[in-house]
Amino acid sequence: MFRLAKRLLVSTEEAEDATQEVLMKLWTKGDSLQQLGSVEAFAMTLTKNYCLDQLKAKRSSNVTLEHHYFEDASQQTLRKVEAEDRLAIVEKLMAQLPEQQRLILQLREVEEYEFAEIAKVMEMNETAVRVALSRARKQLREQMLKMDEYGISRN
Repeated sequence: MFRLAKRLLVSTEEAEDATQEVLMKLWTKGDSLQQLGSVEAFAMTLTKNYCLDQLKAKRSSNVTLEHHYFEDASQQTLRKVEAEDRLAIVEKLMAQLPEQQRLILQLREVEEYEFAEIAKVMEMNETAVRVALSRARKQLREQMLKMDEYGISRN
């Protein structure tokens, strides 16, 4: 929940607050949570909705991706810089995606959610999730190819 909130709200403090608020909502629901098919999907849906409400209230559109796979302390400095450059490019390209595609890509590729879980969180059917994910990946791939055509280094 915190990682999703962090991705949506950017600020660590705001993400901590959002996570706390959602946990409080879950706590107040108590035994009624047992009636749900997936408490995790419900919690993620609450987190997503809370964060989107916060963003709308602030009229903010700053959604970024933090990819911790690139933060390996044993990497050599050059490899780390190259990885950070690639990440910056992907972040910029992801920021250009429509919000729904960006969230689905985040949940699937970074959070590693299954399609059924994403469908519950996004309140969509699985087919629509797969289509949106495919379109997001295609758009990212096309943008990366364009960068290669124009000689923009991705390293």
